[in-house]
Amino acid sequence: MLEWIRMVLEQSPLLALFAVIGLGYALGQISIAGFSLGVGAVLFAGLAVGAIAPKATPPGLVSSIGLAMFLYGVGIQYGRQFFAGLRGPGLKWNLLGVVGVFAALAIALALGRVFGVSPAHSIGLFAGSMTSTPALQAAIDASGSRDPAIGYSIAYPLGVAGPILCLYAFSRLHKPRIAQGPAPPRPLEITLDGAGATSVAEVTARLPPGVNLVAIRKGHANSLPDPHVRLADGDGVLLFGTPEALEQARLALGRHDPGRLADDRGELDVARVFVSKAGVVGTSIERVRFPDGIVATIAEVRRGDAMLLPVPDHVLEYGDRVGVIAPRDAMPAVRAYFGDSLKSTAEFSYVSVGLGMSLGVLLGLVKVPIPGVGAFSLGLAGGPLIVSLILGSLGRSGSLSWHLPLAANLTLRSFGLTLFLAAVGIGAGAPFVETLSTTGVSLLLMAAAIVLGAFLTVMLLGQYVFRMSTDDLFGVTSGTGGNPAILAYANQSVRSDRVDVAFATIYPSTTILKIICAQVAIGLLGG
Repeated sequence: MLEWIRMVLEQSPLLALFAVIGLGYALGQISIAGFSLGVGAVLFAGLAVGAIAPKATPPGLVSSIGLAMFLYGVGIQYGRQFFAGLRGPGLKWNLLGVVGVFAALAIALALGRVFGVSPAHSIGLFAGSMTSTPALQAAIDASGSRDPAIGYSIAYPLGVAGPILCLYAFSRLHKPRIAQGPAPPRPLEITLDGAGATSVAEVTARLPPGVNLVAIRKGHANSLPDPHVRLADGDGVLLFGTPEALEQARLALGRHDPGRLADDRGELDVARVFVSKAGVVGTSIERVRFPDGIVATIAEVRRGDAMLLPVPDHVLEYGDRVGVIAPRDAMPAVRAYFGDSLKSTAEFSYVSVGLGMSLGVLLGLVKVPIPGVGAFSLGLAGGPLIVSLILGSLGRSGSLSWHLPLAANLTLRSFGLTLFLAAVGIGAGAPFVETLSTTGVSLLLMAAAIVLGAFLTVMLLGQYVFRMSTDDLFGVTSGTGGNPAILAYANQSVRSDRVDVAFATIYPSTTILKIICAQVAIGLLGG
């Protein structure tokens, strides 16, 4: 039976690839005491299949395409957060992440020398302990062998479980300190009181930054804010903005009067529609022109999970969900204008993706000579990541949008990472079994020491030296490791958006650093 399975898998590498993906995801859903491998189980399914059928390894292009897709999606999503994070608290977060990566590398190389483990296996342990598939690819390219994948597969489970255990222990020993981050925009209804006779334009001029006037109520009817309309005490206004700015506006204009405008849908109505029409995508809010003389106001914009305050130069993208206030009978035309198709959440420009990935691959091919090391290149791991970070920060170049709707981005990244792990796992299956049977115990001990040394360093420095809040610290710890399972556990432990912000700020920089560390270490020490 086993011989028949081996023969079938080796005759069809494509069958082996998708069998590994299906089996891996099934295993990844198994939870033991709240812990599961998630997408990482695909690697172990690949190792099992590769051990049974060594010749079932798919072409190397499969893993290369998968890794490029994964890194491109990460860079596009986190580009703006990454460059914004190079200022303010992001500097401290990145510094701590760098310390953690260097600690892991130092422990891996030192113990490798003590146990007589080859540099390729040691760097594989480093990459697995940091759960960094891009660093694994860089190590494979630098060593010219699959040996790093063996160390990676041994260390990977500990690289996921170790940080989670550290976060769990920290939560039991310390009371969480949560940093107060900026609250998302929201609406507020105000009845004018003490303002006297004034115009809509004058009221708008008195609003603090971060607040938009989106509707007014005069007498017993709602209307859009015509700048020339005169308002008096007792009239109502509907504002949208950040909570702090809204409170300043309330103090300046009158009293909070909830439901006065929102409960009356006789003249005006509110609709939240998807931006899916090609003619609207790429248009800034100030250039939006509704058809047939319709007058409407864009009150809010939701992009992915983020609620945004509309500003004139805000550019609409596929998948944005805009809140529009307009006359009730105009709503069908408003929906038709934007498209309002749910499919837009998965639509993007293949032109931009093709150009962006091409630029990333080209950058990865550039070789920079380093004395004593040889020629260094960012490779397939670093090139697409750096280019996509830049493009994600730009958002748009002329009429070409680099933006990917969140749903499409997540699909691209997940499928790319799955392809990479499956292909690498199948290729390393037979060597993995051989190595584990000879030096497996020493490699496991090394992996445990790398994980505990690196993450305890990060958490102790963050808590006692940098005096970071718990949500910032958990985000930095998750970003240093980089595995989605660690981030998910951190979010379950500390309910704060800053966990994701800190993760997004340091994940790209630590990933690039891991890639460089893997290449330079093998370049200096050999495979």
